[in-house]
Amino acid sequence: MVEVKEVSKVYKLSARKQKEWNIKSNTKIAVDNVSFRANEGEIFGLLGPNGAGKTTTLRMIATLLKPSRGSISVQGHDTVKDGDGVRSNICFLTNELKLDPQFTPRYLFSMFGRLHGMSEEEIANRQEELFNVFGISEFQDKKVDELSTGMKQKASIAVSLVHDPDVVIFDEPTNGLDIITARAVTDYLNTLKQRGKVVIISTHIMSEAEKLCDRLAMIIAGKSMFEGTVSEILERTNAADLEDAFFSVYRSTVTDEAEIRELNDYDKQIRMHEESANSQEVE
Repeated sequence: MVEVKEVSKVYKLSARKQKEWNIKSNTKIAVDNVSFRANEGEIFGLLGPNGAGKTTTLRMIATLLKPSRGSISVQGHDTVKDGDGVRSNICFLTNELKLDPQFTPRYLFSMFGRLHGMSEEEIANRQEELFNVFGISEFQDKKVDELSTGMKQKASIAVSLVHDPDVVIFDEPTNGLDIITARAVTDYLNTLKQRGKVVIISTHIMSEAEKLCDRLAMIIAGKSMFEGTVSEILERTNAADLEDAFFSVYRSTVTDEAEIRELNDYDKQIRMHEESANSQEVE
């Protein structure tokens, strides 16, 4: 189980960043008091527009970022106090994490397997399974740089799953993929769910979320607005489908045009800030 309790992520901005982004405040709130629980044997979705705080939340679950406030537990391990315990139980895949273009899928799979302490036999068996599932075997000895976009994504997924983790975290898993590759990814997510894994995805694709997720948390401007099944969200918003439900909540939450413009650029700002050497976390 993954449990997120009243988690916030706040950044302190340098004077240069304040001027660059035309922001008067010296702090930036990326995630604001978010709570939810993802259980074994279900696909839990974080639903929201770009810049809503989805990726930042997933990074905190994956121990890449520390919460400014609140706590996160993964399979009983606290993400701050027991990062090693968390990392041994999860995989985290985002489009920003790329495989080295000069290596082959076979080499990278073996390398990451060894990093996870797996034996050569375990790596070979796991590679055969995952490369067959995603149709990678034919391309396993090609350099990553020579692979198509879809094959790169499937290779990244296979490598991330090498150690058969209990918790699978995918940030926008089908973003930019063709329909065939996207279907292969979502089919395997359902397979992981059937095996009792905790699967957490973020997405802004409403149809994907409605079809794939057992439960959802709607995140807008860093805040969690709803948590529940699709039917529960539709009932509470009196909407015909998830897209209508989302826009109903979005319009009632974000009404100021200046705030909407800021949200449209929010994701870029946060990513730039997280990569900035001048940024300081507010603990």
